Amino acid sequence: MNESNIKSPGVYLNEQNAFSNSVVAVATAVPAFIGYTPQALYEGRSYLNVPQKITSFAEFQAIYCYPDPAPPASPTKQYSPTYYMVAQKSKPADNNYMLINDQFYSILPDPNTVYYLYNSIRLFYENGGGDAYIVSIGTYGAPSGKPATIGEQLINPNVQLNDLKRGLELLLNEQEPTMYICPEATLLAVQDNGTLMQEMLLQCTQMQTSVAIFDVIGGKNPDAIMYTKDIETFRNNTGMVGLNYGAAYYPFVGTTIMQNSDIDYTNLFGGDVKQLAPLINPASNPNQAVGTILSNIESPTGTPLTVTQYHNALINSSKVYSTIIKHVLTDANLLPPSGAIAGVITSTDNTQGVWQAPANTSMVGVASLPIRLSESQQGGLNMDAVSGKSINAIRFFNGIGILIWGARTLDGNSQDWKYISVRRTMTLLEQSCKLAARAYVFEPNVKNTWEAVKAMISGFLTTIWKEGGLQGASAADAFSVECGLGTTMTSDDLLSGFMKVKVKVAIVRPAEFIILTFQQQMAVSS
Repeated sequence: MNESNIKSPGVYLNEQNAFSNSVVAVATAVPAFIGYTPQALYEGRSYLNVPQKITSFAEFQAIYCYPDPAPPASPTKQYSPTYYMVAQKSKPADNNYMLINDQFYSILPDPNTVYYLYNSIRLFYENGGGDAYIVSIGTYGAPSGKPATIGEQLINPNVQLNDLKRGLELLLNEQEPTMYICPEATLLAVQDNGTLMQEMLLQCTQMQTSVAIFDVIGGKNPDAIMYTKDIETFRNNTGMVGLNYGAAYYPFVGTTIMQNSDIDYTNLFGGDVKQLAPLINPASNPNQAVGTILSNIESPTGTPLTVTQYHNALINSSKVYSTIIKHVLTDANLLPPSGAIAGVITSTDNTQGVWQAPANTSMVGVASLPIRLSESQQGGLNMDAVSGKSINAIRFFNGIGILIWGARTLDGNSQDWKYISVRRTMTLLEQSCKLAARAYVFEPNVKNTWEAVKAMISGFLTTIWKEGGLQGASAADAFSVECGLGTTMTSDDLLSGFMKVKVKVAIVRPAEFIILTFQQQMAVSS
């Protein structure tokens, strides 16, 4: 109350705030997924190229998935890749093959039908995911009608760099996302993938709110010896800007996301059972039951069965068909790890805090790896003397299983920003304090305001220290906050309208290397 405004006798009340404003911690685990979806339509409204926040997989299904038909019809497939069995003259070099009737067959997808976003979202929620943003940049494109070429990188022409860049740019207006993820970026050509990664790192640097999680091209079917070429190619294409805002994980992971009900004969040879018939019902060894089922599929009589019923009948009647489905599922379930990593990060943040490194933990729904890296092999991924671009390994350990065994950013040679937990903790502190300080914009630039800002930030950092996010025996050891004339500001700053606050924090860092020293001691008498 301004006393100069009082003009008549009486008793007046003047309320004063007893406590300063507080800092509210911003959300730390809100990934933004950019990619292609089955559809993007809800209640007549299109959600193409619209950053949309969801809180559950059910919400994702409602907006981006096709509705299921009424029973007894089979459920709608939200993702339906096409695979071909291609005869080979000799045993293929990779493991994605099978032997049928003394003939080797490679199991190859139609590259135009391979997409990763849908299953990555499922993997995200299986691993503890919560709030997320979806940027649907389009629906699935037309198949090519032919298999991929053996030994060549899998490139889907329907996945376009400009589409992904447009989706990324839409996030410039969204402050909440803290992770950028493009699972289908590995389906681009190497040069286009490099361009996209550099754009993501640049935008993260500009926004200062997010980190980018990358997958490595070649991580799906790595060569046990030549996999280092894929690592070198990745490092050569990420540029040098904003490396502390990026983290990469290798290799792909074999999941259990897709089950037998997700793949059937309609996924083989483009649904042409005439091409499937010689494999599961050869003339040299005919199977009458299989022949009847195939005949009914091509020319149904009476009330036709559903695809699921025909599929189950074929599995029960043909061991070869069942084996083919198993091999196709194995390949279709090889996914980029970024979706699972985002889920692990979310779960770790919610249970322990953003300062806990998202490593030395397993991933739900992950059952195998296309390559088992040893400790010495991981050394080349974890440290690089030239570029410093660290790549986090996903490894198998006997008796334990598959673990995320790395917690570094791409800026692996930086003592400040080598760990992803340090980068994300600093982002939490910076953005939380930044938003809270907005309450003091246009306030008088005087000591009372300075003290209020210091108290507000100090209270917030004390809470973080008590929760284990800062190291130090006392709060004074963990952080310091300075704001005042002669300490952080000059007279010119005051005249120019600047209030400067200096915050120092001692961030908790992971114990990445634990060294145990043993020394023998001489025996002593009792």
